[in-house]
Amino acid sequence: MTEILYTEGVKIADTKTPAGPLEGKWEKRKFEARLVNPANRRKLSVIVVGTGLAGGAAAASLGEMGYNVKAFFYQDSARRAHSIAAQGGINAAKNYKNDNDSTYRLFYDTIKGGDFRARESNVYRLAEVSANIIDQCVAQGVPFAREYGGYLDNRSFGGVQVSRTFYARGQTGQQLLIGAYQALQRQVAAGTVESYSRHEMMELIVKDGKSRGIIARDMVTGEVETHIADAVVLATGGYGNVFFLSTNAMGCNGSAIWRAYRKGAYFANPCYTQIHPTCIPQHGDYQSKLTLMSESLRNDGRIWVPKNLEDAKKLQAGTLRPTEIKEEDRDYYLERRYPAFGNLVPRDVASRAAKERCDAGYGVNNTGLAVFLDFSSAIQRLGKDVVEARYGNLFQMYEKIVAENPYKTPMMIYPATHYTMGGIWVDYNLMTTVPGLYAIGEANFSDHGANRLGASALMQGLADGYFVLPYTIGDYLAADIRTGKIPTNTPEFDEAERVVKERLAHFINNKGTHSVDYFHKKLGKVMWDKVGMARNAEGLKEAIKEIREIREDFWKNVKVPGELTGMNVELEKAGRVADFLELGELFAKDALERNESCGGHFREEYQTPDGEALRDDKNYAYVAAWQYTGNPKEVVNTYNPSEEVMHKEPLVFKDIELKQRSYK
Repeated sequence: MTEILYTEGVKIADTKTPAGPLEGKWEKRKFEARLVNPANRRKLSVIVVGTGLAGGAAAASLGEMGYNVKAFFYQDSARRAHSIAAQGGINAAKNYKNDNDSTYRLFYDTIKGGDFRARESNVYRLAEVSANIIDQCVAQGVPFAREYGGYLDNRSFGGVQVSRTFYARGQTGQQLLIGAYQALQRQVAAGTVESYSRHEMMELIVKDGKSRGIIARDMVTGEVETHIADAVVLATGGYGNVFFLSTNAMGCNGSAIWRAYRKGAYFANPCYTQIHPTCIPQHGDYQSKLTLMSESLRNDGRIWVPKNLEDAKKLQAGTLRPTEIKEEDRDYYLERRYPAFGNLVPRDVASRAAKERCDAGYGVNNTGLAVFLDFSSAIQRLGKDVVEARYGNLFQMYEKIVAENPYKTPMMIYPATHYTMGGIWVDYNLMTTVPGLYAIGEANFSDHGANRLGASALMQGLADGYFVLPYTIGDYLAADIRTGKIPTNTPEFDEAERVVKERLAHFINNKGTHSVDYFHKKLGKVMWDKVGMARNAEGLKEAIKEIREIREDFWKNVKVPGELTGMNVELEKAGRVADFLELGELFAKDALERNESCGGHFREEYQTPDGEALRDDKNYAYVAAWQYTGNPKEVVNTYNPSEEVMHKEPLVFKDIELKQRSYK
């Protein structure tokens, strides 16, 4: 008898997308949205969780508009959010290079790059507002690279044939975040934004069917606090650390969105995860994270492996240097397989191609799990000074980690978990299925389909925070103004606080024998081996079974030292890993249910004769939106996967022809 993994629910019919032509939808939506009188905004409050580019921009914008905003972040400073780690650039359709770029082309490239698994209306809006982002950031003083005449410079990124990526050397995320941080701190000084550093969201409060606040833990004192608001915005990034090793900072987690999921917010496409092709390979069993090398390096770097297995074996053994391999003995496999795009194919394509070469035995490094990224031809063509001006800080970082000079010896890179395209389901207004709860940036699913194009994460975060949410949230708050002050002495608030406190106490009082990291690493290995770059039905079924076993063992045998009060890093990690152990199963289940390959979701059973992703548009052209129907009041996990309901949002393509991707 086949195990029931979920039940199928009703289709999602209403995404709040306006009718009419694609290019007029956003203007129509803005005009039809109800407005909040400036004087009334002072009576309304909004909680923003997360202060990366999406959250920082949203909190600053809402504060500037006059709302009372509370901004929560677990870092010691809002400017230490993970957006700071983004390197290569931010996309915008401004056609500065006069190479035939346009709003429609950015829209088309994004839909195609996502392997036709994104909602047309949301993606077009993203492309439409992209140009405003650059103007906003320039006004904030972001030091974008400029040409000799003073014009902003552009470079190309994977999956496109134009130059639309604006950049600040290899520090684009950092510079953009400083801009958003300045805007945010201006509102903190003005008194419209209240900043809560070292605070972690532990639970969402839902009252009368609406999001009404959060339970947060002060990570310094250990105090559990209740915070109320008329609306809550989640901007907490993705869940890539479910794999344990990823390019994400160690503190990145999926707990905020998972708490929202358990309170009624649908979770969309959890299996859509991006494996970035340009990362420094793992070098030992004791690593806590992996390091990203910017995709921008693929503009001038050429990727290759030896043509001869003998050379590969010698490289792995350390008896041959890469510079000793002759040009005619190098396989520039991306240029060979994809002549139209070459080294700038999308990330999912580049990652699978690297894996294929390494699996065939042609990989380098002592593990055989690496390929070369070579700048020798660029240095010869452009000169070392030009290459250094473009990528110098990235080269320095690589040399510090690997102890090799990339100006003289090719970099070694290998794919690693980087970004999650799945996330909380939102409608066109960025509202979740819980009224008054919004999800923006990487926390939602909306703009990238099954694969995100490089330099589009920063674009989406700032678009959502500066140019979308401030318009759409007002439509909701305009009606909610009549609610008045929200009382906290109600059963919903008490129950949410009880669950949090008892869960924390359980971890401290549990007399287990294994650390939190012990279970996180076990989960990460299962996820990478069986739910990673390549998946199959047998492996996914095994993964689901193994994750359940790890989760059961975790709740019985996890040991969390320290106290409830004061700082306790292990206690923080325990809550996050507990959520990952549930999320990981949903992830695997979503991958098992989707019997096709598309973008970052590659099922080995569904591929073209030449090894590319093979979609099934007849049966799988939809968003999978999962609903939790279990008991959110439980303290100790009793997660029953069969309780989940999977709703489908059909994807209809009216402005783009639905066809198999080709980058050849």
